[in-house]
Amino acid sequence: MTAAVTALPQGSASDRNSLVKPAGLVMLVVLLVALCFLSVAVGTRDVSWAEIAAALQGQVSSIGEAAVAMRIPRTLLAALAGGALGLTGALMQGVTRNPLADPGILGVNMGASLAVVIGLAWFGMSMAAAYVWTAILGAGAAAVFVYIIGSLGRDGATPLKLALAGAATSVALSSFTVAVVLPRNDIAGGVRSWQIGGVGGATFDTIQLVLPFLLLGFLISLISARKLNMLALGDDLAAGLGEKVALARATAGVGAILLCGATTAACGPIGFVGLVVPHLCRLMVGVDHRWLLPFSALSGASLLLLADVLGRVIARPSELAVGVITAFIGAPFFIWIVRRQRVREL
Repeated sequence: MTAAVTALPQGSASDRNSLVKPAGLVMLVVLLVALCFLSVAVGTRDVSWAEIAAALQGQVSSIGEAAVAMRIPRTLLAALAGGALGLTGALMQGVTRNPLADPGILGVNMGASLAVVIGLAWFGMSMAAAYVWTAILGAGAAAVFVYIIGSLGRDGATPLKLALAGAATSVALSSFTVAVVLPRNDIAGGVRSWQIGGVGGATFDTIQLVLPFLLLGFLISLISARKLNMLALGDDLAAGLGEKVALARATAGVGAILLCGATTAACGPIGFVGLVVPHLCRLMVGVDHRWLLPFSALSGASLLLLADVLGRVIARPSELAVGVITAFIGAPFFIWIVRRQRVREL
């Protein structure tokens, strides 16, 4: 009798727990939609609801409607880029089992940035599609380089060695980028503005260009969720359970590189989103990547939209680039993680 009585509340608690994650996902979707409306409505110029409604219907007869029409692609790009960066951070942390893994900290952003700058300065790159491919190749080369350097020596690729290799590589690539740009006054201004990271110049053409790469990256990432759960058990145990460890890492890595490279090509190197978001999402849903990845994508999109709106409001009538806002948020968070986690494995 006692067992039967205690079984009921346990089952009820289990049912409640099984509803928490889907409910949280729905809440994040609602928050994302609300932030999209906020992003369209708020800016350096005040607009009325009538102008917003008219602009959403394609009308641009007034200055307010034109302002809203310019914010629409900006909002879409911010959501896509934030989702991609949040997802990339979760993937990189899962692949490396490193709580400090992030496209910026591991040098992947700077690899993409340097590749684009070299293409502009030395090869006269002008085709829009070439920017995306070049950024993806640069991101991939930087990721492979950091992982190889971090794997040298005893104990292989430990979280601390990867973080140090990524930080050193990021500084070196940043210096190379400056060296390439300095003699080229014709591109220096545009490159410096792009390197801050922002979504202010978004257009539908830009979104159409990077969207296939982002969608492919999202698909590969979600397919990798189960593989990342296996990797979290440790390489030996994952291999013992039949998982091909190298292939699992490579698959998730390709998804991360596609997402990071395409985002960097469109927005510039935006840092810390991939670091902050996965940690916050683990507090909500735990370490199961089947939930962590979609939560990270939605949370990253929400964070970047919020940062973009704050950048417009704080510096009115001017704007702060979204990369500046995310750096203000992420830098203290990075210090907190280092102090709390002591750079141990996930």
